[in-house]
Amino acid sequence: MQQSEFYKNLVFLLRPEQWVKNLFVVFPVFFNGQLLNISALSSCATAFIAFSLAASSVYCFNDLCDVNADKRHPEKKQRPFASGAVSATTVSVVMASCFVLSMLLLGVFGGKTRYFLMLLTTLYCLMNIAYSLWLKQYAIIDTIIIAVGFVLRVVIGGTATGIWLSEWIIVMTFLLSLFLAFAKRRDDVVVFENTGVSPREKTDSYNLDFINQTMTVLATVTIVAYLIYTLSPDVMARFHCRYLYLTTVFVLAGIIRYLQIAIVDLNSGNPTKVLWRDRFIQTCVLAWIISFLVLIYGSRFIAG
Repeated sequence: MQQSEFYKNLVFLLRPEQWVKNLFVVFPVFFNGQLLNISALSSCATAFIAFSLAASSVYCFNDLCDVNADKRHPEKKQRPFASGAVSATTVSVVMASCFVLSMLLLGVFGGKTRYFLMLLTTLYCLMNIAYSLWLKQYAIIDTIIIAVGFVLRVVIGGTATGIWLSEWIIVMTFLLSLFLAFAKRRDDVVVFENTGVSPREKTDSYNLDFINQTMTVLATVTIVAYLIYTLSPDVMARFHCRYLYLTTVFVLAGIIRYLQIAIVDLNSGNPTKVLWRDRFIQTCVLAWIISFLVLIYGSRFIAG
């Protein structure tokens, strides 16, 4: 194997394109209007990098555990370990190195909360190890584990920056993550029904009717929760803005578009890939961020 190809496979093992999911670590800073706080941003950046390294170690562990299932999957069979491009020893070394670097980064730059951050990050890794070895065999529980992982990202961001987390951030993160997790399971069911080959264990515990109804319920509850959040008197008082509810239109459009991608386009198996490729989703996210920032900081500027 050429050296350039070897390094390419190493980067593939880390899956840096998946690190976009770790931006949930930034949620506490964003929703508390602290994006101009350099200290908070610095702490958040440290937590983001450290958690991303830990997440990459989890991806390596998953590759080791799921190699047989990955070989049956139409896309995952191209992964370095499933395709035979790298050895189990290489994957193990990369896995261990990523986790050690994550702990060192938190230990040196984690500040006063370094030990709690290390504990939370380790908890995330252990939870995913349990998921890969055992919990993924149980329908519904497997999706809840994924959603809890995103909640942990938010908690880590709040811990690193010392920002208090409102119950709304936790609830909305959990609901949105659960929605995306079921969308991934829907893609597995579609593959199973079309090919007769199960891309993961217990795929037959789901069917399209069940997942479609579950996704509809979760999409509805997520939108309602976000709307209630924007209309909450406490939130309006904290941000000095009564018009945050206007940003709901972008949340609504984004979720409806994702339902279309899942149900009509049959392409919801990789939420990260959808985010990187779908212009409509990208526009919704960007418009939501801009409108939220304008309303928050514009209102503060006027009030100040």
